Amino acid sequence: MFFSTELLSLALLAVGLSMDAFSISLGLGMNKMRLKRIAIIGLVIGSLHMLFPMAGMLLGHALSEQVGQWAALASGILLFFIGAHMFFSAFHTSEEYRWQPVGLGLWMLAFSVSLDSFTVGFSLGISGVTIIFTLLIFGAVSCLFTWIGLLLGRRLQGFLGIYSEIFGGIILSCFGLYMLFS
Repeated sequence: MFFSTELLSLALLAVGLSMDAFSISLGLGMNKMRLKRIAIIGLVIGSLHMLFPMAGMLLGHALSEQVGQWAALASGILLFFIGAHMFFSAFHTSEEYRWQPVGLGLWMLAFSVSLDSFTVGFSLGISGVTIIFTLLIFGAVSCLFTWIGLLLGRRLQGFLGIYSEIFGGIILSCFGLYMLFS
């Protein structure tokens, strides 16, 4: 009975942690992206959703309140600027100016949506959950939610046409501002 209660709790926590990745992926998916790029983005975000809680678990609960505020601030700033860049690049006609989540940009995006799971790792490390099992659930759920968001955004891009990148940039910037001021 304990195992199923722990599993349900961890799954719900993983869904909560993955909602920001889903929201951002929805906006980001409105860029023209190949399925291979979508797969890579989901895997990178899922991986960081495993690494950050692990780091949080290793550092312990003592630092969680000091780091927690900075994590939200850094995530909000990164998301705002990625969204603003996406918004303004929509007004350029050349594809070379459009922001694509590749290289360092992909890692910055994954970092910004995974940073909140770092502070969750602090409290989970103290509660005595099974670390490997927890990390696998967090990674799988966030990867799945990222893929769903990117694929839904890709569908919306067909409806919105040229305005999809503007709309996606607005979503990212608003989510960044929300993280900064909430």
